[in-house]
Order: sequence, then C-alpha cells, then structure tokens
Amino acid sequence: MNKTTMQRQMGLGLSAAVLGLVTTPLMAAEPEQCQTVRFAEVGWTDITATTALTTEVLEAMGYETRIDTVSVPIAYSGMKNGDFDVFLGNWMPSMASISDPYVEAGDVDRLGANLEGAKYTLAVPQYVHDAGVTSVEDLAEHADQFESRLHGIEAGNDGNELIQQMIDDDAFDLGDWDLVDSSEAGMLAELSARVPREKWMVFLGWEPHPMNTNFDMAYLEGAGDYFGPDLGGATVYTNTRGGYVEECGNVGALLENLEFTLEMENQLMGTIMDDGADPREAARDYLKANPEVLEPWLDGVTTREGEPALPAVQQALDIEA
Repeated sequence: MNKTTMQRQMGLGLSAAVLGLVTTPLMAAEPEQCQTVRFAEVGWTDITATTALTTEVLEAMGYETRIDTVSVPIAYSGMKNGDFDVFLGNWMPSMASISDPYVEAGDVDRLGANLEGAKYTLAVPQYVHDAGVTSVEDLAEHADQFESRLHGIEAGNDGNELIQQMIDDDAFDLGDWDLVDSSEAGMLAELSARVPREKWMVFLGWEPHPMNTNFDMAYLEGAGDYFGPDLGGATVYTNTRGGYVEECGNVGALLENLEFTLEMENQLMGTIMDDGADPREAARDYLKANPEVLEPWLDGVTTREGEPALPAVQQALDIEA
C-alpha cells in the first residue's frame, strides 16, 4: 500500500468517525447530582398522589428518586439548605406566609401551577350547616356544641397557622377556642366517629380530597380574610430549591410541564385512602389506564441518557404506544 492510498483511507476513516459523532444522539448534559431527585412530601394524600405520579415517570426515565415525609416548615428549610430538590404542594395563597419569604430570598423557586381550582377553608358536616352554621361568624354562638374546638391537621401546617391566627386575633369571637393539632388521618378519624351520631365538629377541609365524597359536608363562608376568597380558592404550585431548574434542566422541563386535575387527584386519593393501595402502585395503575397524560408532561423531555422520554416511559410502564 503506497503513501497516497494510506492517506486516502485514513482520511475516509476520520470522516466516518466525525460523521458518527455528528449523527450520534446527544447525551443528557445534567451533572451527576441530578441523577437522584429528592422530594419533600408532607403527609397530605393529594401531595402523596402527585409525588407518586412524578416519581413513577422519573424512574421510567432512568432517574432515581427519594421521598421524605416532613412538616411544611421543614420542607422549606430543607429546600433552602439543599436537602430537598422538589415540593409539589405549595398551596397558595394559604401558604404565602411560609413560602413567600423563601421565594423572595431566592432560596426556593416557585414554578408553574400544577393544579387549579382547589379550595381550602373551614368546614362542617352537612347536618351542622343545615342547623344554621353557614359562616365562621356563626361558630361562637354554638361554642358548647363544638366544645370550643377547631380541628386542624399536623402542627406547623399553614392551615393550622391560619386557624391559630384567627384565635389570636379573637376573630369572630373565637379567642377562647382551642386548635386541635392532629394529622390528616387523625382529623378524618375523629370526623368519622362523630358523623354517625351527628355530633358537631368544625374542621379544616379542602378539595381535591375524598372527604368531599366520603362525607356529606359543607364549607363555611366568611373566612376570606384568612383563607382567601371563594372558600379559600387555591392554586397549587411546584416548588424547587433555588436554581434547581437551571442545574438539572431535563428534570426541570418535566416539572414545568406537570399539570394535574381535580378529577385525577380525587381518583388517586380515593384509591390510596379508601382502597388502601400503595401510592406508587396506584400511580402506576393510573398512568397505564390514562396514558394520554404523559404526552404533555414529557414534551421536550429526554431520558437520563438523552433519548426521547415518551417511548421510554411507555415501555417501562408497559403502555402500548
């Protein structure tokens, strides 16, 4: 083989190598620390459900996930300190007093809304509403029947703080009432025990939640100065630790695409709470039964290895394309 032939073959080989580099799919450029996505979850079934949906999708994309159940204040201090990456339960405006300082300082980023049309305020069983208690202004005159107690969920929760603020302000003559700190499950267990005997109770209610179909209940008017207008009408936002979307752009693209619905969450929460299903199994079954939700979530998103995410997730979840 003469020198000219060798040079020609070497040139062809180099061209092929360059062409191969050009045509090879681009790999994900996220740093190694983006491999594991760390979620803060606060023990509310709606956020348990949406976190389960998101982690199912992420793991099908090749990521690892970690979920820690903590209080709301710990979720925000944890995002500030870099212990958590994502929190899907920023209910606004009721959580403004907790979340806004972190957002304004740049320690937490508030991404788009993942749920519209939620509500969050005080509620009573329907038989109490039918007896004339239709507003928070009616509570004080029936203090004995309510045992002067306002039932909340876990200590440190924003709803509990709003109730405590009402008490501290002596709003609606509730200054001598007590806030009952419990948990979502504990509060609903108390409600379940009282309803068959038509015992009176005022409690923290919200939608989406199976309580709205499991109990004949009504929301109280008049607490707009504390819970916001329209019966505590709420929008739920996705939060991340500051700068996370810029650092982990592919996961960030998924998070910014996430949108849930009241119907979706009510169905999943009912499966988890009423049927006792494992949240991840319930989420997986929901995605297999409703695969159309994946396409908008995965628009512009790749797997961890840089391949299109939609077909990979469909394959991982055994969903027919």
